Amino acid sequence: MKARILIVEDEPAIVDNLEYALQTEGFATMSRATGGGVPSLLESERIDLIILDIGLPDVNGLELCKTIRQHHSVPVIFLTARAEEVDRVVGLEIGADDYVVKPFSPRELCARVKAVLRRTRCAPSATASAPPLEVVDHKHCVRCFGQPLELSRYEYALLKILVEHPGQVFSREHLMDRVWDDPLASMDRTVDAHIKNIRKKIKAVQPEFDPIVTHRGIGYALKENP
Repeated sequence: MKARILIVEDEPAIVDNLEYALQTEGFATMSRATGGGVPSLLESERIDLIILDIGLPDVNGLELCKTIRQHHSVPVIFLTARAEEVDRVVGLEIGADDYVVKPFSPRELCARVKAVLRRTRCAPSATASAPPLEVVDHKHCVRCFGQPLELSRYEYALLKILVEHPGQVFSREHLMDRVWDDPLASMDRTVDAHIKNIRKKIKAVQPEFDPIVTHRGIGYALKENP
């Protein structure tokens, strides 16, 4: 699964250059010209890293980063036209992972994006502020270290059961009865396939994290302390 980069920048030329460079390097991109809608976007979309302009037209990028850090551990790289050391220090102290001063080379920024993703994905401490798995029932989603997982209806229902009953072993038959409208029309392998997809999506957020335990010949459980 491609890492998805959110670019929050109000200068179209910069956005175009960044999107071209990032997509050439194999990343998926999204862009926003203002920052006001970013917190709600993070609730509904999987974002792996944010490139955030400090000088946005509607909000201050530093304040937006503070808001993001209250609920999400997604890496943030600041863009700014100000090169003063005090700005750089403030940006890093409030939770930014890197800091790039305009004008900049898109190739250099891509290299920084790769470095930040490697560092944050390999270090569990980078996501320690958010729970490993959290069901947000009113949004019909499960967050993994603060990142919403893109789950199908059945994947969500399966993972919700496991997360809400850590340590409990569920047979495939029990899961089928709980999740599928017509369990008789499904097969044991259907549960296995959905669990495999869930694991893949969790690893896309945190490669070293594997919370689902397979009990051979029985079914599945979530580790009590994932």
